[in-house]
Order: sequence, then C-alpha cells, then structure tokens
Amino acid sequence: MDSFDYIIVGAGSAGCVLAERLSRDPACSVLLLEAGGSDQRFWIRTPIGYGKTFDDPDVNWKFRSEPDPATGGRRAYYPRGKVLGGSSSINAMVYCRGLPGDYDDWGAAGNPDWNAQTAWNAFEAVEARKACNGAVNGRGRLWVESRIVDYHPVTRNFIEAAAQAGFAAIDNLNVAPHEGVAPYVINTHNGRRWSSANAFLHPALGRANLVLHTEALTDRVVLEAGRATGVRYRRRSQNCEARARRDVILCAGAVGSPAILMRSGIGPGEVLAEAGVPVQIENPAVGANLQDHLGIDYHYKANQPTLNHQLGTRLGQLVSGLRYLLTRTGPLSLSMNQIGGLVRSARAGARADVQLYFNPISYSRARTGKKELTRPDPWPGFIIGFNTCRPTSTGHIAIRSADPLEQPRIAPNYLATEADREEAIAAARVVERIARMPALRAITLGPNGFTPEGADDEAVLEDFRARSGTVHHLCGTCRMAPREQGGVVDARLRVHGVDGLRVVDASVFPNITSANTHAPTVMTAWRGADIILAH
Repeated sequence: MDSFDYIIVGAGSAGCVLAERLSRDPACSVLLLEAGGSDQRFWIRTPIGYGKTFDDPDVNWKFRSEPDPATGGRRAYYPRGKVLGGSSSINAMVYCRGLPGDYDDWGAAGNPDWNAQTAWNAFEAVEARKACNGAVNGRGRLWVESRIVDYHPVTRNFIEAAAQAGFAAIDNLNVAPHEGVAPYVINTHNGRRWSSANAFLHPALGRANLVLHTEALTDRVVLEAGRATGVRYRRRSQNCEARARRDVILCAGAVGSPAILMRSGIGPGEVLAEAGVPVQIENPAVGANLQDHLGIDYHYKANQPTLNHQLGTRLGQLVSGLRYLLTRTGPLSLSMNQIGGLVRSARAGARADVQLYFNPISYSRARTGKKELTRPDPWPGFIIGFNTCRPTSTGHIAIRSADPLEQPRIAPNYLATEADREEAIAAARVVERIARMPALRAITLGPNGFTPEGADDEAVLEDFRARSGTVHHLCGTCRMAPREQGGVVDARLRVHGVDGLRVVDASVFPNITSANTHAPTVMTAWRGADIILAH
C-alpha cells in the first residue's frame, strides 16, 4: 500500500491539469490513476485520426445508453477516452469557451466565485493562442490554433451565406461578441493533436513526486469515519490500494465519476441497494442531472470539389497522407468541423441558442461486423449540422452492480420537455434559412436525404427524433450546488457529507455550457487546482 498527499482518478482533460498543478510543489506527492494506456499512437497524434479512434476499444470506453423513447428507442453511442488525455485524445479538437452567461448561471446555482469573470481569467491562464499569421498570444500550456488558411475554400461560401441570412461573420467565437459564425479554432500544435496530456501531463512526468499508473481501473474510494482515506483499484490483474493524506480527487468524467461514487456507497439509496452496495452517504443527486447536446446533420451534394475528393479516393488519400507526413499540413492536420457558430433562432432570448457546424465533406456510416466505418461519399458534398445550446431535459446514470468492469446504466431522457422539441425545430429553421442564401446555393447541387427546406414542423421534428444523435457533451452528473438544491459537490468541489473527497471534471457542471465541453472542463480543472491549493 502506497501513501500520497493527493490521489487523482482519471488522466483525462481535467486530471492532467490537476496532476501538473498539484505536483509543482516538490514537497507534495501525487498519484495519478488512469484506466487506459499510453496516448503515443499515430491515430491519436494525427488530428484526423479521431475517425479511427471513434470505435477503438483500446482507447475508448464505448458507452451505450439505454433505449431512448424520444429518439425511436435508439441507444446513443458515447465514445469516451480510455487513454492518457481522456476524451481530449479522441475528440474533434474544437475549442470553444461558450458564452459568458453560461458561467454566470453557475454562480446563480449557488456557487460563489464561479462566474464569467473567473472563468475568463482561467481561460487566459490556460491558453496559448496561435493566429493564422503565426503570432502567439497567451502564455498557457494548451495550444489553441486558428487554421482558417488551411480550411477548404467552400467554407467561405457558408460564412458568406450566414452573413446573407443576417448572422454576424466574426473571426473567433472565443472573443467578444462571442455570437456569430466563425472558423473554429482547434487544439493542434505543429500539425499534431494537442490534448490535455500533451499540454499538462507529459511535461510533468519527469517530476519525482508525480507517480502515474496506467491500466489502473479504480474500484472505489475508501471511506473511514466520514473521510476519504484512499482508493482501491485493479492493475494488471492485481488488487491494489493507495492512501491519500489530503484529498482523493475524481476526474473520471460524467459517466465515470458518479459511478465511482456509487460503488463507494455514495448515491441514491435505491440504486445502491439494487447494486448490492452498502449505503455510506445517501444522496439522490449522484448520477442525476445528466445533460448533453443533441444534434443532427443535413447532407448536401455539391457542384464543385469538396474534401470528398481528397479523402474519398485512393489517390486523394495518398496525396493527403504524403503531404501530412512531409509537412504536417493538409486535411489530415485538421478537424472536419471547420466552421461553426453560436447564433439566435426565432425562439432565442438574450443569448444564442443554436450551435452550428459546417463540414466541407459528406459521408455515410456503415457497420461491418462489430465495427462502424465512416466513408466519404463518392461525390462532392458537405454537411450542415446543429445542436441546441441549453437543453432542459435531464437524464441519469446508475450503476448496475459493484463491478467496475460493468458499464453503468445511462438514460439520457432526450427531448423530454416541450421547450427542447420547439428549440430543435427552431434550430432547423436556422439551417434552412442559411441553405437558401445565394452564396450557399451557388455550390449546392441538391439535398442528399432529408433537409428542413420546405418541410413542415411536424416532419422536421419527426426526422430529428429518427436521426439526431449525441454531440458527446455529457455533463452534470455530480452537480456543483448546495446539497438542498440537488448538489453533489459544493463550490469548492468537495463531495457533500465526506471529508477529503472532491470531484473535478465535466460532471460538476451545474448546467451545460452553450458549446463544446472540452474548454470548460479544462477551465474547471484549472480553477479546481486553485481552490485546492488555496486550502
């Protein structure tokens, strides 16, 4: 049995930040446990490789939801990183802070000092921002690059069409006014993915006071007399235990962190009883308040070349591959989500309520055996997608047993509110409006499948129920709020009712942010480290 000042469970987007920050003091010892293995893989380092890791069980938890009634009984697929860097090693790399009001909402949920200003201060500390001309702003460790000069030419048509539809064309969604259509900035550096592991963990691994154990699956937190004193985990077929002198910090994500709490006896009494886990601290909020962005893609055929030609033919793949290997540029060095936006639909109030995505490629997915393959269409095409920003439907996560190898039950409860259904229709009308503009019509041959143009609201919603899918932004299952208001952790990220135990990851979000969740997760971890070090 080993003893450390801090034990961090999960070397993902948040855990890597905490490991680096807490181990800066050589007098402080840190153990970092990661269920997955090394991130030194070609398809992780190569930006376009997220298409390969999307279905790879070696680096991916591959969670599945329960059949969801509102989406035709389909089971949502949730790729979550099981590797150093966590989901930041397998995601689409879009870096979007969201809207300032998102974080004022966190403060309003009963969390003093969590607001837009403190969030923006943390973002500034985290980021190193690289403009198209190579100029660097910011001294943080996380590279955030503008790659618009490398984006496909048809992306300009989408930006122009959005402007014609009355939406602002801006340079960057991460700076004021934050609303409009812009090229997405991404987490890459010198043509390679730049995950939390690259930014924070790897530079810190040379420290003698930081110990990393990979392939270490955490079973549960050890509780003694109302305090977390350590964790039990399995590593290479051996049962291990480590003790924490100060804190155990769960950074296992929106699925993993509540599951570990439940296996430790902290959670809804009925769920724990069914799983055969003795109740230590009963809290029905553990695993509740599950939120996610639900989105859909509309496919169009183009009358001029798109990335389908470069990535959908043997010759194009060969040329793109050689270009990447020799220069670290080209489509393999980018995300497919090249242009996007935060805009207001006809139902919007004071803030944008729709996130847009434009991909200069179209593709189809087909299952071959146990694998789902993504192939570019054999014709030029592009995709316009959206998700609504702040869904009001909430689901839950519950363990099935005390076995950490058994995936928990995930019930997303999509489209449970009338507001969410109405917002989905309103967001589809935004796409319809942009698609009808001259700049986009100039490159459009026609739709490829259902699109909202000319369809009534009932048909739009029916299609959304049939085809929509997760945008992989799960959060909220260990909600930061006072216990009497449905909280699992307090504003200092301490689990209610237990000393020495914290949760620091997307599961603590009081409410989902307006856009992608990687940037807010890193920000939360940075702020969490400040809070822990201050106490």
